[in-house]
Amino acid sequence: MPNKLSKRINHERFNRYVKRSSEVGRTDNNGLHRLALSQADKEIRDQLKVWFEQAGLTTTVDDFGNMYGRREGKNPHLKPIVIGSHLDTQPYGGRFDGVLGVLAGLEVVESLNDDHIQTERPIVIVNFTNEEGARFPQPMLGSGAITEHFNKSFVYEIQDEKGITFEQALQEIGYVGKEEYRLKEAEYYLELHIEQGPMLERNSKQIGVVGGIQGMDWLDVNVIGEKNHAGPTAMEDRKDALASSARMISTLYEITNSYSGLKTTVGKLHVHPNVANVVPGNVEWVLDVRHEDDTLRMTALDEMRHALKQQAALDGTSVTVNELWASPAVLFDEDVLGAIEKSTDNLGLTRMKLYSGAGHDSKYMPYFGKTGMIFIPSVQGVSHREDELSHDHDLHNGVEVLLHTVMQLDAN
Repeated sequence: MPNKLSKRINHERFNRYVKRSSEVGRTDNNGLHRLALSQADKEIRDQLKVWFEQAGLTTTVDDFGNMYGRREGKNPHLKPIVIGSHLDTQPYGGRFDGVLGVLAGLEVVESLNDDHIQTERPIVIVNFTNEEGARFPQPMLGSGAITEHFNKSFVYEIQDEKGITFEQALQEIGYVGKEEYRLKEAEYYLELHIEQGPMLERNSKQIGVVGGIQGMDWLDVNVIGEKNHAGPTAMEDRKDALASSARMISTLYEITNSYSGLKTTVGKLHVHPNVANVVPGNVEWVLDVRHEDDTLRMTALDEMRHALKQQAALDGTSVTVNELWASPAVLFDEDVLGAIEKSTDNLGLTRMKLYSGAGHDSKYMPYFGKTGMIFIPSVQGVSHREDELSHDHDLHNGVEVLLHTVMQLDAN
């Protein structure tokens, strides 16, 4: 007979975890400034270690600073159920992004302890290092490293803006662990996260069953025109790289709107010479394109590249387009998604399926095991800001679904 839960999670205990976390690196506007491997990160790591010990977990740290709390199962030789996320934040970021997933894992274990339930599989909670990429400019660094998407020398040599390397920062806070402690396998990986978007709130749904993470492309677009004096140069004689770029961007957004679900952003732009009375001769900008369907995204990108060249020809400018970074879409395991859906329905909560437009540690974890994500609503879709908010009842709903999903998967 599968294990039975006599009750749900302890809301007061979970709220205490959130409250304590929200004190470490707290900003004046009720957010968090807790960059990876900073002193604030050390403080919350030290607290997590205490919580792990109080919950009866075996604590280890690997050579990338990833922290693990392991609860043994009846059969310790089975691959574990892993629950994870991260405790580092954006500069002056929010209290829930990433944090929720780690603390939820802790509450799941404590709830099992309350009911004296020993699962068949071990359960491992993980706090991944530098998920945000805010201090060391490579997001999802800890999860990418253990899944061998980044090699150790690359990770250790990454520098922050002050020239401090990742390795030095690990040493400074005392979290250089052992390579032998790296997570090497998982039967399942689960991550609970705030949505960081408005869809759940907009559709009055309590739980998001995340189908996967959208594929992403970053393109460097360099538009070259002709620098000239703003006064003597007639409008018809200009080859204005900025005006041409503006028309290009407008065209790209029109193309975007012709593809359902496609997202296009131009958020970084450099104008040369960037002087008020000089016609810009060169403008460089970055195009961010995202969609969960790789084929659709590639088709749209081809159309966009063609449109850029056409517009340049009309404006008398030239354009070069180079790929800076590409990440294919990741689709999560259908069996895990089914378990999340069943748990949501059993708890009487409403749900919808959606895809994550942001990257998460879950992106890399399918290389270890069957992966799934659970979203809860973000008020007005806000994240990466001090006023990021998810209501207590939504936090509790998410942890409940996570707990019951763990129990379902363990019974498989």
